[in-house]
Formats: sequence, C-alpha cells, structure tokens
Amino acid sequence: MEPPPYQPEHFLNRELSWLEFNARVLEEAEDDANPLLERVKFLSIFSSNLDEFFMVRVAGLREQAFGAMAPQDPPADGLSASAQLLRIGVRTRELVARQYACWNDSVRPALSGEGVRIVSESDLSAEQRSAVDSYFRDRVLPVLTPMAIDPSHPSPRFHNRGLYLAAKLKRKKGIGPELMFAVVQLPQNRDRFVPIEPGQKSEFLLLEEVVANRLPEVFGGYRVLSCGSFRVSRDMDYDLLDEEGDDMLRAIESRLRQRQRSEAVRVEASTDLDDELLQMVVAQEELRVAPDGEADAYSEVYRAPGPLDLTALVSLVDLVGRDDLLHPPLTPHVPPHLSEEKNLFAEIGERDLLLHHPFDSFRPVVRFISRAARDPDVLAIKQTLYRTSGDSPIVDSLIEAAEAGKHVTALVELKARFDEQNNISWARRLERAGVHVVFGFMDLKTHCKLALVVRQEGDRVRCYAHLGTGNYNPSTARVYTDLGLFTADPAITDEVSALFNFLTGYAQHNNWKKLVVAPQDLHDRTIELINEQTERARRGKKSWVFAKMNSLVDQRTIEALYDASTAGVPIDLVVRGICCLKPGLPGVSENIRVRSIVDRFLEHSRIMVFGVGTRQTVWLSSADWMPRNFERRVEVMFPVEQPDLRQRIVREIVPVYLRDNSRSRVLQPSGDYVRPDLAPDEPRRRSQVDLLALAEGRSPLPRVRGGLSFADDPEADGAPAAAGDNGAAAGKGRGRKSRSA
Repeated sequence: MEPPPYQPEHFLNRELSWLEFNARVLEEAEDDANPLLERVKFLSIFSSNLDEFFMVRVAGLREQAFGAMAPQDPPADGLSASAQLLRIGVRTRELVARQYACWNDSVRPALSGEGVRIVSESDLSAEQRSAVDSYFRDRVLPVLTPMAIDPSHPSPRFHNRGLYLAAKLKRKKGIGPELMFAVVQLPQNRDRFVPIEPGQKSEFLLLEEVVANRLPEVFGGYRVLSCGSFRVSRDMDYDLLDEEGDDMLRAIESRLRQRQRSEAVRVEASTDLDDELLQMVVAQEELRVAPDGEADAYSEVYRAPGPLDLTALVSLVDLVGRDDLLHPPLTPHVPPHLSEEKNLFAEIGERDLLLHHPFDSFRPVVRFISRAARDPDVLAIKQTLYRTSGDSPIVDSLIEAAEAGKHVTALVELKARFDEQNNISWARRLERAGVHVVFGFMDLKTHCKLALVVRQEGDRVRCYAHLGTGNYNPSTARVYTDLGLFTADPAITDEVSALFNFLTGYAQHNNWKKLVVAPQDLHDRTIELINEQTERARRGKKSWVFAKMNSLVDQRTIEALYDASTAGVPIDLVVRGICCLKPGLPGVSENIRVRSIVDRFLEHSRIMVFGVGTRQTVWLSSADWMPRNFERRVEVMFPVEQPDLRQRIVREIVPVYLRDNSRSRVLQPSGDYVRPDLAPDEPRRRSQVDLLALAEGRSPLPRVRGGLSFADDPEADGAPAAAGDNGAAAGKGRGRKSRSA
C-alpha cells in the first residue's frame, strides 16, 4: 500500500496554532504604538481567550489523555493528547510570563504616567485609609462569606473562575481550632478596582488587597499568618445534550447546572500563596502537579507574578473614562440608499445590497426587522438567533411583530457555548409574546445567520432576505468585521425559505442551486471549488483561490489546497486564528501564502473567491473550514452574484486585506508568524483603516497587482457565471505565484 501523499509533518497542531493566535493578541498589548487603554483591553482579551481555551480545549485533551476518551477530530499532525498537554503547558507559561511583564513593566507604569495609578494601601494617607475602611464595611463585608476548612466545615466547591483568598489563621481567643485554613470568595458584584475616594477616577486599590488587609475583621478572633489568592478553571466542554428528551430547553438547563460542578483543569495562584495552602486546593481539586525537580513535566498549577484574572482589566477602561487613551470612536457609515428616510424594502427590491460591518452601520439590519414588525403588509418574519446582545432591539422587534399578529418564527440556538443561559432567557421571553420558537436539532448547532421577511405586495407575495457572516448582535457588530447581504432575488429567498422549513420541520429533499448548506454538502462543495482550480492549473489555465476565515483545520480541505498548490494554483489565505496548514513547504505548499490580521476590530468575516476573470465566483459564509462547521453545524455559504457587489469584494475588500503590512503577520512553515519586511520607503498599510476610508468614500480603489481579476479583464473567456449555476466556472485571468514574506 502506498503511503498517504501528506504526512503528519505537513500539518500544524490545532491547539498550538491557537496559542500562537493568542500570542498575536498579546503582541497588540505589547505594542506601545497602540493607545494605552487599547493595550489594557488586549491584556484582558488575552486572559479571557486563555480561560476559554483551558475550559474547552485543554479539558477535552485531559479526557483523552487521562480518561481514554477518543478525540472527536483526530489531529492531522499526529501528536498524542499527552504530548499536546505538555507542549501547551510550556507555551502557556511563556506567554503568561510575557503578559505579566507587559503589565508590570510597561502598561502599569505607562498608566501611572497618565495619572491612572494602581496603588497599595501603604501609599495611602490616614484619611484615604479611613475612606477605604468605610467602603469595605458598608459595601464589601456584608457580601463576604468566610469559610473555615476543618472536619466540621468541609472544603467548599470553588466556583469556576471565581477569585478566592486563602488564609492560614491562628486563634487568638474564643472557640475554634488553634490553627485553621480558611477561604473567602471575592464578590463578583463589587468593582475589582476600588477608587481611593468615591467618584475618583485616577487612583485605585485592588479589591483583593482591600479584603486581605481586613481579614482579621472577617475572621474575628484569629490572626492571619499568611494569605494569597487563587482561581480555579473548570471543564466546560460538556455535551449539553447527551441523550434525547421531550424538552430540549429543560435538558440544557439541567446540564448547565451540572457543568458548574465539573472537574478542575487549572489553578492559578498568586506568588504570595504559600505552598501549604496551594496544596490544599490542589488536593481537593485532584489537579496534577509536576514532581519536584521536573520543571518540564505536566502541571496544572500556574503561578502568576501579579494580580490574578486580568480579564478584569477591561472594567478599568470604563472606570477611568479617558477617551484620549483610546482609539477615536468609530462612526459607522450609512450608505445613502439605506438612510432612515428610504424605503428599505423598495431599495432591496431594486437590487442586492452589501454591508461591511463595522465600517458600514449595522442599523439597516436592525431596521430591516423593526420596519417589518410595523409594516402592515408584512405577513411573516423568520430569523436565526445564535448570539445576540443583552438589550437586543432585534428581539424586541420580533416580540412587537408577534404581538401585532404577524407570524414570527425564531430559531434560537440553545447550545451556543457560554451563551446558553442568555439564549434560554430570550427563548422564554419570545415564547411568552407568541413567537414560534424552535431550538434546532439535537445533534447539530444552527450557526447560519439568516433573516426572512414575507410581504404582501398587491396580488403577489414577495420575500426579502438577509444573509450574513456574523451574528444578529448590534453590540458585536461595532467591534467585529462581518459582511451581510440583502436580497429579494427569488432564486435565493426561495432557498432561504426552504432552509427555514428544514430547520423547523425537517423538510428536506431541496435541490440547493444557490445556497451551499452544511452538513449536507458544504464540505464536498468547498473541496470541489478548490479542485476546479486545480484542474484549470493542470490544463495550463489561470487560476486562483482566496479565502478569509477565522480558522482552517479540516484535513481534507487542507489536502485539497496542497493539491492545488502543487498544480500551480496561487492561493492567498487570510486566517485570523487557528491554521493547521503549513505554507511554503517545497513540493507541497510553495504557492500558498497565509496571513493573520489582528487589530482593533475582530476579523470575523468569511470570504471565498475561486477563479479569475468573468467566470470568477465570490462567496460569503457563516462557516470556517473546520470539521465542526462542515459536519456538526447547520451552516450556509451563499454567492454574491450582482456584478457591482462582486467588484466591491474583489477590487476593494480583498486587495486591502492582502496589502496590509501593519497589522498582518505571515505564517512560516515552522508555525511562527512574522511581520512583513518593509522597505524604508514603503508606505504602511492598515487594512481596517483603509476599509473605513473606502466605506466613507475617502479613498480611491486600491491599485491591484496580479492575482486578482475582474469582469473587465480582457483575457477573460466566456460570459459571467452565476456562482450557484454549475459552480465556479472556468475563466482566464492574471494569475500570480504567492511569495512568502
């Protein structure tokens, strides 16, 4: 038997690639060219990302390594779960050390230089100390629950990501053991950064220091011998529906409660927490610790040279109220034809409309639903809700429409990780208002982003649709880049309607001609589109693949890209996060270039372009190229067929991303990411700045080098092809071979 064409060494490990993404987030915090409070935000994001990584990905690896559980998606690089855990531990410690060096040595001193100081109680005057005493007694002490740990007081169950103080105490008087261990959880409903004086925005104490210095008041009659802080992260990689039941909502609620009692996967400890107290926590949680003298062995204990839980830094940004230390506020552009006074349905009825958020405002999407709710001619509204904001105007409009007697259907995905409880609340509120709420499938997450409005217009019924790459969340729409398409094209709206019927009633057997739907055919169709370019290159015709996404993990898709590269297809990938593909390997991926862009806004859009010339096809998608998106989610890839919109994507948006030399990093075969080398006279280009300028009409179209092609390409052969009709049809154009940076 011949060996497979691609070996484990041709792939990067998923988990280690994710850690490199978080390293790029950390680089933004380390970059003193960023506004100071933006750097603070990136430090917070780094910690938040790392928390989720341990609760989900590391938790799953632990089950494989220590519980003999088979991986859901075996890694193409061949690393065992144990080997991955070891390498994750090493890299995580390196990155956390950099994070605290950034905070302690750079960001915190810079904040002090701007008049924002994190102080210690030893720095306070007697008057200030008295004010802090009053704050503690009035607002903190009543919330605290001191918990002794002895045979009559068993150790409490430490909450996931809760911040605790652990103390060793010696009795001075009264009852109780002479020597006692005790813990107290810091209240999550109190500010982590305590102003020295009420209303003051320049000097703060950490809440843990306020409480630690007053533990004798909390544990009356005892003297504090030692004290430190710790924080436990738990396994959140629970299957919320491991068996079918009559009520999905109730089943998920029950599993969410069980998840709070799951196994610990990590403990973080301050450097002042003594070993005896730490060992008490480690023993109770049955965590693994490296044997003495084996520094490279696997350990689930992480010491931190500074305050634990730097996710709290984001609250400091709001507390100080210093807009001069942030990016200037973004004012999203509202296209003139989508302004408030325009008839939105009339505009969509005339032509397809494309919005690129956050550069284009999300308000037209909100207005699409709110106008439908109030329009007497609207018969029905159907919408998917995966994640939405806490005060969602879209949910309010769906409720308003239902109360007005319209037929309203909302598909609420209860299994959206870490938003489950929020979505349960929305589902109940919608149901009470008369909305027909559907929870999708037991074994599939509904991740597609669709909205459909059905309208009576004279003697006919007409449908209007919105399809997007991002969630219906006005809050994240201001900080995530996403694309959305409005259309009244019956060829698409009919299929959107059919997809809703599939989601709500299992109605199948639809012959998709425009939409490409997972888990039915998205995986195979994606590979077909890549293979079509491979065949063109083998026949000596010009070809090209461009794809922008969050993550590239799927082995079959990567192998198809390798085949395309060896055939001579130029391939440009913009992958923000995980990338298991190795570019630049001789004889394998020499024609592939991979960039990652990490900047002010989270790059979230998924864009795919196949081919060159007039036969080029352009697609947008809710899906990344990962097994979970192809096989375990309902996803939609949809074509952009209107010529001016295709031109906008291919001539404006794609070139801007490919020209970014300021916030892009180029992936090397080693798995390292490097910034592009710039010539001394080469202008710096920042894609998100340029895209905002394009949205506002302040910038000419970028000059495009070979590798992109357009409808006016004189070399193109044949008439333009509709993307849904016979797929990515052949055509000629200006191909180029990708070069590594």
